Amino acid sequence: MGHLRQHGFPVDVRDMPDPRALKRAQGVPAGLEACHTAVVDGYVVEGHVPADAITRLLRERPPVTGLVVPGMPPGAPGMEMPGHGAQPYDVLTFDRSGRTTVFVRR
Repeated sequence: MGHLRQHGFPVDVRDMPDPRALKRAQGVPAGLEACHTAVVDGYVVEGHVPADAITRLLRERPPVTGLVVPGMPPGAPGMEMPGHGAQPYDVLTFDRSGRTTVFVRR
């Protein structure tokens, strides 16, 4: 959340008793669920998605449900580990049918 705040995104944190229900309701495909779910201007942002990818999503407005970074890859926002280099990872788009495409490669 700190990463998003540092990049000018307002963050309203809410602990949910059943986060999987929220993820299903927002159209996050099974198997792509991550630790954090956000709704940003109508798009779902799932996991440790970099702020610049969200900014690009909002600028380009593709016909997708949202963005996801599956898992918790080292080097993704909030997953930095001192003394360890970042590992390559993909930011994916997803739609309600479960189709994904690579949006950004890191």
